[in-house]
Amino acid sequence: MEIDNHLVKEVKFLKSPNFNNRPAEENISLIVIHSISLPPKQYGGSYVEEFFLNNLNISDHESFKEIKDLKVSSHLYIKRDGEIIQFVPFNKRAWHAGDSVFKGVPNCNDFSIGIELEGADDDIFTEEQYNSLVSATKEIIKKYPLISKDNITGHSEIAPNRKTDPGNKFDWEKYLKLV
Repeated sequence: MEIDNHLVKEVKFLKSPNFNNRPAEENISLIVIHSISLPPKQYGGSYVEEFFLNNLNISDHESFKEIKDLKVSSHLYIKRDGEIIQFVPFNKRAWHAGDSVFKGVPNCNDFSIGIELEGADDDIFTEEQYNSLVSATKEIIKKYPLISKDNITGHSEIAPNRKTDPGNKFDWEKYLKLV
């Protein structure tokens, strides 16, 4: 895996419209791990991709009505089979963290890279996902030296009153040991 011009060379890039410029590109210093599935706890298909591209057909599932007006994205999305899709170049601000604080610094989208795992808070993640996540994390750390293992966190940690992902089944010990 290699990052060139803020894109992972070996993965599909689907340009999300849901991003903007960071206040300071040189301050990229955090990775935020998330989980997402659309509809909830249903895997496979392309609903997450469509959601990040603002192309989700709201009439396909009742739960989509709750998110119809949201404009969100992540830098990377890792599917159950380990496939990685990039939606926003790393030097741009993806809209993944929302109202958030890390180590006293607010607005985590300004300085973080968001990685979404296809999953749910109370489901385990696949070996393929961990393998892809570890590979991506190692490459991101190489390319963005302000990021270290101490600057990797879950969405639930930076937005504790709002979010619970990636959930209690995400194996932090395993992941960080492999990084």
